[in-house]
Amino acid sequence: MSTNPADIAIFKRRESEARSYCRGFDAVFTSAKGSEMINRDGTRYIDFLAGCSSLNYGHNDPDMKEALIDHLQSDGLAHGLDLHTDAKAAFLDAFDQHILKPRKMDHKVMFTGPTGANAVEAALKLARKVTGRTSVIAFTNGFHGVTLGALSATGNSYHRGGAGTTLNGVTRMPYDGYFPGDTDTADFLEAMLKDRSSGIDAPAAILLETVQGEGGLNAARPEWIQRVAALAKEHGALLIIDDIQAGCGRTGGFFSFEDMDITPDIVTLAKSVSGFGLPMALLLVRPEHDVFGPAEHNGTFRGNTHAFVTARVAVTKFWADDRFQKEVAAKARLLTAALEEMAEFLPGAKLKGRGMMQGLDVGSGDLAVAICASAFKDGLIIETSGNEDQVVKVLAPLTTDDATFLKGLRILRNAMRIATDSSKFAAE
Repeated sequence: MSTNPADIAIFKRRESEARSYCRGFDAVFTSAKGSEMINRDGTRYIDFLAGCSSLNYGHNDPDMKEALIDHLQSDGLAHGLDLHTDAKAAFLDAFDQHILKPRKMDHKVMFTGPTGANAVEAALKLARKVTGRTSVIAFTNGFHGVTLGALSATGNSYHRGGAGTTLNGVTRMPYDGYFPGDTDTADFLEAMLKDRSSGIDAPAAILLETVQGEGGLNAARPEWIQRVAALAKEHGALLIIDDIQAGCGRTGGFFSFEDMDITPDIVTLAKSVSGFGLPMALLLVRPEHDVFGPAEHNGTFRGNTHAFVTARVAVTKFWADDRFQKEVAAKARLLTAALEEMAEFLPGAKLKGRGMMQGLDVGSGDLAVAICASAFKDGLIIETSGNEDQVVKVLAPLTTDDATFLKGLRILRNAMRIATDSSKFAAE
């Protein structure tokens, strides 16, 4: 199913060695719609990667596309710095009406540069300014980006090794479930914060993902997150929830922390917040912490007008009522059942994650990579995650129809059979 080698020669000859995802998918893609991507030779692939959760609503949603085309054809602003524009006003109004107010969130919206890492950088800077402190607590297996500030909070040694300098200002604590057995790592965090001789400086912020996407789909228990939130408040630290990959419906609600009875001081959003795969990132900040001066955190592309157009449609189309959320919940149950069945045929395999952010820890990075490679040969795009790439991660668009979703899961099941060469794991 791969393209002619000549088609990809330019990438190998001229594109940097830093290229990543393309190494596992030997194809030149030319179009996409819904949950499918089409190769130059016409081969269709089911997409279980979705731009690493940047395309939660699928490729080329027709309503978002129509709104964007209308905006372009009417000579709507393409670039506006942080000027007042009709597109920004429409997005803010929709976001306020359908996302913030129903969840009783009074947060201000700050537009950062277009990447999730930039949102994390802004969050860390803001927390340090608010508190006058410098230290931040982050967690094992956390991934927050690879710019220097965000990388300081990222645990992965491979990415940290690319910094070329020291990474300071962050204290690492064990995430929920990091220790074997019944050890509650919130007890450890509490002890370290309360002991004046622990060597832990009073933190400006505690930064966490409720589900660690790149870290291996580790999903923290709600009660653990509640304890961490309470400890942050008790010790004068801001609670920052990184919802860049786990938000925008990926784990169920619009935010991954809904129904946990917590109110983060800062929330970082990016990836699917534009709805259409367009670069867009933002911070949600409690009003009392909105202390940056004008342009104190700056960026030429902090107001992507085209993204405002599609993001407004995404919010009004999918979040004006609870129908979409219920559909996602039903699809998540289907995914759980399918993965549980697959796990029965893989000794030691473990189900990871929650919502539509689930996968299987197959115990070996080599095996997980082999499974993904086999799936791609059969028409499924899927990737790995985890500290050793040992987790096969399903990030299908939330809008995937059931027939396509089930077909993709059958391909994945067959890929596991092929990769493990297990006679028990018969293809359907």
